[in-house]
Amino acid sequence: QVRVVESGGGLVQAGGSLKLSCAPSGGTFSGYVMGWFRQPPGKEREFVASVTWRGPFTRYAESVKGRFTISRDNAKDSVYLQINSPKPEDTAVYYCNAVQNTATYSRPLWTSWGQGTQVTVSS
Repeated sequence: QVRVVESGGGLVQAGGSLKLSCAPSGGTFSGYVMGWFRQPPGKEREFVASVTWRGPFTRYAESVKGRFTISRDNAKDSVYLQINSPKPEDTAVYYCNAVQNTATYSRPLWTSWGQGTQVTVSS
């Protein structure tokens, strides 16, 4: 279990762009598959994207394919989510977490979550 600190959220207009960042606090992301998840208002948390340690290889939820890009900088021990052409339905609190090393690379690994970063998309 590694504590994470998410940042970069805010208010963005539909069609704009935003970049989220995630860094560890008191640990390292080294060796982990890392991912982004989100929780829209009144809904359950859902998978957004994941990136492997080496490769790197990425996986995306269908709803964000072609608009979101996940990346990582292993030298800086950070993970990023570039949000392009956001839609109002992308409004959510975005969380960073390690991802279970399974075929789908979409299930969170750590049981504790950071505070997340709020993304609000205006139409």
